[in-house]
Amino acid sequence: MDFSWTEEQLEFKKAVIKFAQNELNEGLLERDQKGELSRDNWQKCANFGILGMGIPEEYGGSGSDILTTMLVMEGMGYGCHDNGLIFAMNAQMWSVQHPILSFGTEEQKRKYLPGLCSGELIGAHGMSEPDSGSDAYSLRTKATRVDGGYVLNGTKMFVTNAPISDLSVVFATVDPSKGFGGITAFIVETGTPDFSLGRNLDKMGLRTSPMGELILQDCFVPEENRLGPEGAGSSIFNDSMEWERSCILGSHIGAMERQLETCIRYARERRQFGKPIGKFQSVSNRIADMKVRLETARLMLYKVAWLKKIGKSAVMEAAVAKLYLSECYVQSSMDAIRTLGGYGYMTEFEVERDLRDAVGGTIYSGTSDIQRMIIARLSGL
Repeated sequence: MDFSWTEEQLEFKKAVIKFAQNELNEGLLERDQKGELSRDNWQKCANFGILGMGIPEEYGGSGSDILTTMLVMEGMGYGCHDNGLIFAMNAQMWSVQHPILSFGTEEQKRKYLPGLCSGELIGAHGMSEPDSGSDAYSLRTKATRVDGGYVLNGTKMFVTNAPISDLSVVFATVDPSKGFGGITAFIVETGTPDFSLGRNLDKMGLRTSPMGELILQDCFVPEENRLGPEGAGSSIFNDSMEWERSCILGSHIGAMERQLETCIRYARERRQFGKPIGKFQSVSNRIADMKVRLETARLMLYKVAWLKKIGKSAVMEAAVAKLYLSECYVQSSMDAIRTLGGYGYMTEFEVERDLRDAVGGTIYSGTSDIQRMIIARLSGL
């Protein structure tokens, strides 16, 4: 495995960090309190080329490989404190853009991908339902074949970007008796009759990332908006989840590095009992643990990206990285708060927000329990 970076890649990462620090953090405290996404910042990221990472130039992207994309996301996590914005962009990139790129018709690619990459369109991914989350294939949304297409009925829950989306990749079953073999994916445009978007849901963390429901009531979707063959929904979903689990946590690496630097700086400057608190073993050991988590998580994530780049499956590796990295981010956020003490607990110092945001990582894209199940199954249990 070769995780060395070219000078061009490293310079691009530096440019991303500078862009994020200068353009994306202003007003974040207020946006987090109000639960608002900055559409201006979304557009800035699109203009910079973030949303087009991994998409070929002919469809409006930059054509960058997955390792470069991972490095860029790491830079975003370091420079941008708005974890919700990064999460919302990743949700679109890997759960909407990538499935269209991998499974869409040429017409679908040319119709939707340029607008998604340019920031003109925002996409959502509808799989989870009020009664199906980890058991994704028990979904109840039904697709009934009719002349010229399908009629969809059902509700999707906890959908990132739903309240502001222009289109959604929605999963429904054409035949419940077939189980996962009946699941089919559709592209549903906002404004389609009998398709509505629910309100923005208030939540613990990632508050600047809109989340809501997708409601389909006898909603007609033309056959040309089916994504992939009938019954291929499970393959599309699994493929997008592997990519999402591989890439969505790249920003966590950058955020953990930022946390570590903040704690080291504070431990040097903060004095108690006549010396810097970093000289106390309880504090220095905590910071050492943060460093170990950062470096081991980084290597796991880079391995997944490398496997994907050379065209190999990374189901096991992605599950391991998703489980380990998401839980590392929670623990490192806790350690950052403990190190900064009372200041870490105060909203205005922006440390506690990382913990609230980090908890979501143990739930979305497959909970930690589900990752353990995948790892155990692939280990032969």
